[in-house]
Amino acid sequence: MTDIIIIGGGASGLTAAISAKETEPDAEVVIAERLSRVGKKILATGNGRCNLGNRDISPEHYHGSVDVMPVMSAVPDAERFFRDIGVLTWTDEQGRIYPYSNSAATVLNALRLRCEQTGVKEICDFKAVDIIPENGRWCVAAEDGRELSCRRLIIASGGLADPGSGTDGSVLKLLRDMGYRASKYCPAVAPLKTEAALLKGLRGIRAKCRVQAFSGNELLRTEYGEIQFTETMLSGICVFNMAYLWRKYGMGLRLSVDLAPDISDLDLCTYLINVQKQRPLLPLSELLTGMFRKELAQYIIKSALKRFEPDQTGALTERDIMRVVKRIKGLEFPVTDCAPWKNAQSTCGGISAECITIGLQSRLHSGLWFCGETVDTVGDCGGFNLQWAWASGILAGRNAALSLKGGK
Repeated sequence: MTDIIIIGGGASGLTAAISAKETEPDAEVVIAERLSRVGKKILATGNGRCNLGNRDISPEHYHGSVDVMPVMSAVPDAERFFRDIGVLTWTDEQGRIYPYSNSAATVLNALRLRCEQTGVKEICDFKAVDIIPENGRWCVAAEDGRELSCRRLIIASGGLADPGSGTDGSVLKLLRDMGYRASKYCPAVAPLKTEAALLKGLRGIRAKCRVQAFSGNELLRTEYGEIQFTETMLSGICVFNMAYLWRKYGMGLRLSVDLAPDISDLDLCTYLINVQKQRPLLPLSELLTGMFRKELAQYIIKSALKRFEPDQTGALTERDIMRVVKRIKGLEFPVTDCAPWKNAQSTCGGISAECITIGLQSRLHSGLWFCGETVDTVGDCGGFNLQWAWASGILAGRNAALSLKGGK
């Protein structure tokens, strides 16, 4: 009979194991991982650099029914935790924390080494297909027929994002079958789809902008950054941070893109009138090439005027110029879907707060804890999701180990 089993060897699972062993060194702690090795998803975070946290930890960066702040305040911050396991970090001007090596492998190696030093055991290629409570104990059955028994169980199996890293949501389905309420799942920190016709001529273009999300006339969120246009989707961090809204608003969600957020409508109109006066014979297709790359400039003019006629800027009317200004200040894109799971960095949705205590313990079963993407919270892009993974893993592991001391 194992003391503590952790289902999932990702970011939250590894920290839960370390925390449990450091809290109760004599406890037997086992990580049961679906893949052939732990931590695969960690290697892909931050484009391989591992944006492991952020100094601006505040509620507005998290979305879901679970309040993350009591958890964050109960454990060491990411910098301290990683310093304690030997990882030197640095912080950029936006508060994003990275390993000094700028390599996710450094983070994973440090976590695995600490697990090895403390005596955490790993069982890989273990796909959990059943979780059975048995008189205060737990039995976890694998697809290949193996079974593990334990006194305490921690679910750190992740959500549905990036299924290639081993997170397919199958454990979440098991939890639902056990009576746990889970909010609707949808991809988060992901691109958003729109009507393909609206993106014709924009593929491959990147632009600095302000993006605002609306439902009807209600402004839901504003983000600044670089937007990327693909054949069917809007991408970039400023869009990623809107993706969680799809779960609630669906087809009612609309994005408005301001391509000149630092220039007022009046100043922009004055600029274009001056261009018109100074170069009246300039081809209309060149009107905006002093502001934007040619492809984007031509897209704006075509969408505003539906033509390249008249073919010279001098023939533009004041109304024509105002139409161009309106397009620059507000390209409209109705959201038709979220990107598929393979393109998502995180999961929106999970086990609802009503099923979990402030210490991440189950309210429905004794001896069961949750951490990471398993629970209903998702963070913005910028290290917030990994910060939650480490923090929730540390707290779940600590509390599971402390409960052993009480003999419960």
